Amino acid sequence: MADIQDPAGLPARLSITQTSSDGIRVLTLGGEIDADTVGGLREALCFDGTATSSRTVLDFGAVTFMDSSGVNVLVAAFHKSWADGDWIRMAAPIEPVWQVVDIVGLDAIIPCYPTLPEALAA
Repeated sequence: MADIQDPAGLPARLSITQTSSDGIRVLTLGGEIDADTVGGLREALCFDGTATSSRTVLDFGAVTFMDSSGVNVLVAAFHKSWADGDWIRMAAPIEPVWQVVDIVGLDAIIPCYPTLPEALAA
């Protein structure tokens, strides 16, 4: 298990914990995804070219807020994973986050499951 923290060592409003389940990378997210915190998510998804992409499930069960900057990073993650022959899935968004996902149609390109076990098993 690896915790990805704010590089400045400051308390982050977004927590990201990376684990693995049967070869699937699981990023467990907590807090808020907005313009101030989205850099941590972008880094965790490895858009800097230093890591290969993989099959990834994002656990949104503890995310309380997500704005358009989070949506944009997720769309970029979808495109990168698809181009690399991999995939990305979302799991367990609570109502405020689900409303954003639904309104923008994000679930039309990134599969979204009610629970983490369902996302892992799909």
